[in-house]
Amino acid sequence: MVQPVFRFAPSPNGRLHLGHAYSALLNAEMARSCGGRLLVRIEDIDRQRCKPEHVTSALEDLHWLGLEFERPVLFQSERFPDYRDAIPRLMELQLLYVCTCTRQHLAH
Repeated sequence: MVQPVFRFAPSPNGRLHLGHAYSALLNAEMARSCGGRLLVRIEDIDRQRCKPEHVTSALEDLHWLGLEFERPVLFQSERFPDYRDAIPRLMELQLLYVCTCTRQHLAH
């Protein structure tokens, strides 16, 4: 049987707000109710806006909410090698496509 995996992925560019708390609590409850796993993955790839103190406060807030999640906490910035390793397999499965859109084009 495949064990479902749920995740909460805050960006450490400010304090958590009520929407974050709701999302974290909802994912924790879904994981608990179906025997799944709960992961926290910090979305820290925006190096200019993300601050270590916001990671600390987010984890403290999750602890205050009484949430239990797997350790170690994952960091998006540390997963780039995994993504690079997955590219050939995804290409073989024809699950990748080329996008040449600029950010400006996507904003419209």
